[in-house]
Amino acid sequence: MNGLTWKAEDPGASRQAANLLRDEAFESRLSSLRDVAVELLNAVDYLKQTTSTNDQRLNLDDEVKKFEADLIRVALVRTGGNQARAARLLGVKHTTLNAKIKRYQLLFGADTRANEQPAREMAA
Repeated sequence: MNGLTWKAEDPGASRQAANLLRDEAFESRLSSLRDVAVELLNAVDYLKQTTSTNDQRLNLDDEVKKFEADLIRVALVRTGGNQARAARLLGVKHTTLNAKIKRYQLLFGADTRANEQPAREMAA
């Protein structure tokens, strides 16, 4: 069998095709998990740098909330704003993710740009 091509008359061709598709799907998922792991490690490194250079006292609850909000943002970006898929990616229920999005006032897509402008105007 060469790549995705096979001869229909080959014995076991459908089994080989199924195995190939299963392997490709597994590799795709594994690649996605690796990407998430790298993003998480980068976030941890960022937090370490931020906290080690900061001479002020740290509030664990505040830092955990910031980290959680960042993880949710990453998941939303990776899933194109699809909250159900982002919840699966994060390993939480959709309702839990939705509550956290509301709690942290996280927006995605056009709504984000629309909300940023009034904030800038108020700051000016």
